[in-house]
Formats: sequence, structure tokens, C-alpha cells
Amino acid sequence: MSHVPDPWSSLRAHTMARIALGRAGASLPTTEWLRFAEAHALARDAVHTALDVLALCAGLQQHGFEPGVVASAAADRATYLRRPDLGRRLAHASAAQLRPQPPGLVVVLADGLSARATQVHALPLLLALRSQLEALGTGEAIAAVVVATQARVALGDEVGERLGARAVLVLIGERPGLSSPDSLGAYLTWAPRSGRSDAERNCVSNIRPEGQPPAQAAARLAWLLGAARRLGGTGVALKDESDAGGALAGIVATAAMAGPDNGADGLAGQSGP
Repeated sequence: MSHVPDPWSSLRAHTMARIALGRAGASLPTTEWLRFAEAHALARDAVHTALDVLALCAGLQQHGFEPGVVASAAADRATYLRRPDLGRRLAHASAAQLRPQPPGLVVVLADGLSARATQVHALPLLLALRSQLEALGTGEAIAAVVVATQARVALGDEVGERLGARAVLVLIGERPGLSSPDSLGAYLTWAPRSGRSDAERNCVSNIRPEGQPPAQAAARLAWLLGAARRLGGTGVALKDESDAGGALAGIVATAAMAGPDNGADGLAGQSGP
């Protein structure tokens, strides 16, 4: 049976989405079935692969961070997937080790549903954010970095509350899709405390080179953090207007002129896809 190519196939060069698949008779070509199977396997692997905590912490230490490590109340991956509620609170041993620190921004690097996303993209995003915060001179600084396993977004509320954070930023692997097994999400919450709802956070999603590059995401987060400080809140109270009047481009340019940041040079100057 002959293969009829899709005349729109040239569009595939511009997106990772599953478009212009073509057909073989009344079905898909074998090549597309194989690509689908590969994408599905990558998505499943993203969910079940464990975060390499030692490697991530070593990378953080190389750039001047001294990360803490905590775990949620979900004892293993199977429990984590079945009991989302346990992933939203700290294990007793982890909760006991957190002590109040000088107020500032606490960043939680969490495995979520794609440890691969956190493993690959969290550190570049963190470095770009640090560079931009320093370049902007807003007075905001990263007070602490915490690596969290078997974690959901809301775990950051308890971490931030116990550390006395002014704000908490959770960088977490998002639920993988068939074309995006390594998408990182960033959730910003002002005045974190246990019981905060998703309506009280701002989210920047699809952080990866094929989506929103780390430098662009960091610029947006820097703007949101400054706006949250002025407003005294996040979530539905804070509308993301970082693109208004070229503000986002200005933040990226300011950070780029600030120069290298312990190996993060070049990150602030990356362009979009």
C-alpha cells in the first residue's frame, strides 16, 4: 500500500507537536506508529525515573549553593503516584531538620512527575534567575535552596514556612506529554504557609529549550517576584504583565549586560524558540 505524505509536513520543522503525520491507506504510516511508541515510552520513563540527588547537589555546590535535601511523606514512587496528598507534606525527619533562616527567597527543586526535567533544566534556570536578580538590584536574594524528592507543588509551602521564607519558588517536573517529557514548571508563592491553595500561586510552565528557554522564564520570574513584593501577594491577586511595554525584554537585556554568573554566562542572552 502506498504512503501518501501530508502536504503540510514542512510545518513539523517549527513544532514538537504531533502534526502532519501522513497516512498509509486508512491508517498511520509505520514510522509514525514507531514515533508514537517512542514518545509514550519516554513519557513513562519520565514519570518513573528517580531524581539523581547527588548529581544535582554537586552541580548546585559548584555554583556556590549549599542545598538541603528533604523528602515528602510518600515513602516511595508507587505511593507518591497513588497518594498525591502525601507528596504535599514533609516526612517527619525532613520537617524536623528545617530551621528558620533570615527571610528571603527559598527555591525548592522538586522531582514532581518528571525528574528528568528537574535534573536537566532546574540548575540553568536557577543560575539565570540569580544573575537577573543581582543585575536588577531589587534587593531580593536567594536565601536557601532545597532539593525535594517525591514532591508535589504544595510541599514548597511547608518548606518555606519552616524556613521563614518571604517567598518560595518551586521548580518541579511537570506531567510529561507525548512531545514534552522534560517540561519544567515554576510556581511562585508569596508568604508561604501550609494550606495555601493553587489560586495563591503564579505559574510559569513549559520551561525547556523547545518551549520557554530558562533565560526567558527567569526574566518572567524576576518580574513576578518584584511585583509580588510590591503587592504583598501572588496568585489571582497578581496578573503577569511582564510582557507589557517590553518589560520582559528589558529584564533579559539588563541581566545579559551584567556579565557571567559563575558559569551562567550566556544564559541570560538566550533567545526564544
